[in-house]
Amino acid sequence: MRELVEKGQHVIMIPADFKFANKGTITDVTTDGFTLELEYDPKGVLRSNYCEFYLETKNGTLYFDSYPKSINGRTLLIASPAKHKFLQRRQYTRIKYVLDLELSENDNKYPITTLDISAGGMKFRTNSNVNIEGEYYITLPLSEAQSVTCRYIPIRIEKGNDGTYTHSGRFAYDANRDKMTLIQYCTKRSIEIKNK
Repeated sequence: MRELVEKGQHVIMIPADFKFANKGTITDVTTDGFTLELEYDPKGVLRSNYCEFYLETKNGTLYFDSYPKSINGRTLLIASPAKHKFLQRRQYTRIKYVLDLELSENDNKYPITTLDISAGGMKFRTNSNVNIEGEYYITLPLSEAQSVTCRYIPIRIEKGNDGTYTHSGRFAYDANRDKMTLIQYCTKRSIEIKNK
């Protein structure tokens, strides 16, 4: 583990109560764990309570569970995790996500069928002529109780022989919490699918 975690790496930390998600930078690494300097006060984070951690390495996104051994203001000493896993080489975990939804642009609505999503963006199919120069809003339902609304910015459009368009594009967020929610959702779904 020590060879994967380095000073200066950026970390997303998600406690059991997701609304207290936080992020920070690793400032020191030892055999017992690492020191994490958070950007925000560690509300909802308790000593010895497990949290999820996500960080980018040259081998892909690293995911593990661990807990703070000590909390001193925004400085946390995180215990070295017993195990970890690489999610994938992409920056964000991409999952299959097939739903009939709507893109909106001012008063215009475009029916779409999503194909896959990640925290970075999505791919969908549509019969509508969605302008590649536009910027759209989309609400992604994640469960009966939770959804995420973000901006969709098209990057690529391909027209199929059947007249449908396949779009790929990226997400932009008005709230960082929405991005963290989508990272966690896609990661958990990816692990569930692999364990089926």
